[in-house]
Amino acid sequence: MISNNDIPQLHSPLLTEFLTEIKQASFEHSVLDLACGNGRNGLYLIGSGVPVTFADINKMSLEKILEANANSLPVEKSELAELWQVDFEDENTSPLYGKCFSAIIIYNYLHRPLFEQIKTSIQSGGLVIYETFTTENIQFGRPKNPNFLLKHNELLQLFSGWEVLHYFEGVVSNVDGQGSKAIAQIVARKP
Repeated sequence: MISNNDIPQLHSPLLTEFLTEIKQASFEHSVLDLACGNGRNGLYLIGSGVPVTFADINKMSLEKILEANANSLPVEKSELAELWQVDFEDENTSPLYGKCFSAIIIYNYLHRPLFEQIKTSIQSGGLVIYETFTTENIQFGRPKNPNFLLKHNELLQLFSGWEVLHYFEGVVSNVDGQGSKAIAQIVARKP
């Protein structure tokens, strides 16, 4: 059995920094890892004892998360995972309507029509942890489409009225040390 300490530290450092706040918020509802991809962030939270709903359009990605979860975590922690195959960009649905999460984490994904759904589906006192590319990223490569890039201070404006625990906007080195990227990140608590 692999312990949480043995899982490679590929998750966002924001999750480590705000793990106490995430755990405090997650007594009633799970954390939604929205557009989770390979699930690296949600798997870190599960390894830390936090229930997570992994949501993505890609069924194969979700199956790989289930496999990684089963192979790397003790049974009692693997029971904290829920998989949800969903298309967040389907114009005919409101996938978050009527759902409630203790926190929603979003990395490298931007679909502006979801903003209001995200805000309303977080419980009072819950958290949003959001990190994605800004318009400055065009100089470094993909994505280049402005629909997928945050404008200056867009996250701050979106979550005005929330308690901002952390905000950063700027250029950082890629995790692999190869090149840079321009990002914005926010950790905010819903009033």
